[in-house]
Amino acid sequence: MDREQLLRMRVAVIGGGWSDEREISLSSATECQRALTEAGFATVDLLDLAARDFVSRIMGGGYDVAFVALHGRYGEDGSVQGLLDVLHIPYTFSGVAASAVASEKQLAKAVFKDAGIPIPEGVDLPAGISLTDEAVDALVDRLGLPLFVKPAANGSSFGITRVSERSELAGAIELAGRAGGRVLVESCVEGTEITVPVIGNDDAHALPIVEIVTGAEFYDLKVKYEPSSMHHVIPARLEAGVYAHAQDLAVRAHRALGCRGCSRSDFIVRADGTPVILETNTIPGMTAESLLPDSARHGGIEFPELCTRFVEYALEGRA
Repeated sequence: MDREQLLRMRVAVIGGGWSDEREISLSSATECQRALTEAGFATVDLLDLAARDFVSRIMGGGYDVAFVALHGRYGEDGSVQGLLDVLHIPYTFSGVAASAVASEKQLAKAVFKDAGIPIPEGVDLPAGISLTDEAVDALVDRLGLPLFVKPAANGSSFGITRVSERSELAGAIELAGRAGGRVLVESCVEGTEITVPVIGNDDAHALPIVEIVTGAEFYDLKVKYEPSSMHHVIPARLEAGVYAHAQDLAVRAHRALGCRGCSRSDFIVRADGTPVILETNTIPGMTAESLLPDSARHGGIEFPELCTRFVEYALEGRA
């Protein structure tokens, strides 16, 4: 398909939804709509997944492709991807299986381990668990302090706590489990925090690595949505061999999960140069402050072109 044919396609940008990340998603969707319009697409409509008329609009709009700008539950976990599959509407980014597995951190860690990608030690706890003092002691003995407690299936740092004292652990587990899901308790990996964007399908390749400098205990919600110039160092200040290895691991994670279009894998690089993967995001943020667009710009890909490529990836291989 040539560029002229591509730009005639009707695009539905899907944002909003019901997750904790609704407002972030709407920001991403608005910026993607603007970028696709700037790129020359004639029809680019923004649809809110949570709107009462969403299904009728997506079914009746004659859309050629959906640009999924959703984050968190119902948007990044395979739910909307399944609906779009049923409706036979091509969509950006990963399919049902890759989205579902990547959104469940413990399942993703099993995939990473099988692919030979270093992971932090951790324990997966059932939903609604209440730990005895003995169980708390056992967790601390096994994982040490500090450690991280996070929802097993959430994103954008919602519900994550860095636990430095034993007395904080029970409260952190309760916070992470408020959404009713499983909880992941992980050892704290010390080192340089980086994220590695990957774009493409069968030809997936890594973009420039972003080093994250926060001054905070971790890359939390406040830091994530401050101006990128305050916290992003591109390219990351890593020894050349470590840099190349981290990019290779990110591409390996992308392929092991079965991702399409793009992904963004977060790592901590230990002092010995070992990148340890924390998670892979299948629909990274797409706002002006987001990591993947910032990396792409440094790699020579402006935002309208990046969004256009994502539409092309969505259509790749389809009749």
